[in-house]
Amino acid sequence: MPPGTFLVLCTGNSCRSQMAEAFLRRRLGDRMPVASAGTEPAERVHPLAIQVMAEKGLDLRSHRPKDLREFLGRARVHTVATLCDRAAESCPTTWPGAFRRIHAPFEDPASASGSPEERLEVFRRVRDAIEAQVAAWVTELEALGSLPASTSSRSTTAP
Repeated sequence: MPPGTFLVLCTGNSCRSQMAEAFLRRRLGDRMPVASAGTEPAERVHPLAIQVMAEKGLDLRSHRPKDLREFLGRARVHTVATLCDRAAESCPTTWPGAFRRIHAPFEDPASASGSPEERLEVFRRVRDAIEAQVAAWVTELEALGSLPASTSSRSTTAP
């Protein structure tokens, strides 16, 4: 039985947490369920997030921003990771049943200004930083013995 969901939170669930969810799904496969949500969900996943993740072979087109209340008290959660200070402040300080809570703030690429190419570079920089952080989280989970052996690949396109 998987240990519970790895839940990634940010404010809008339109960029950073969507990226982290996709990278976690790719790295964890079927060893741990992964989800993302926002404290104030946006209407859609940001188009530049979709674009830069496609560059990494991950399709976010079917993803949708979700409210953290969809998971609070409804999903067995192993790890809660907040990716921005606003989410960390408004997320419950204790998540029922969560084994651990992580705070790893990243710049909000949706607030980037400049030319289209400059904005795209911010999205790429944040994406790459999140990818590196996800690799570290998975290594930690493996070291903690929190992950069962993989039996198959999980889809990286599930919303």
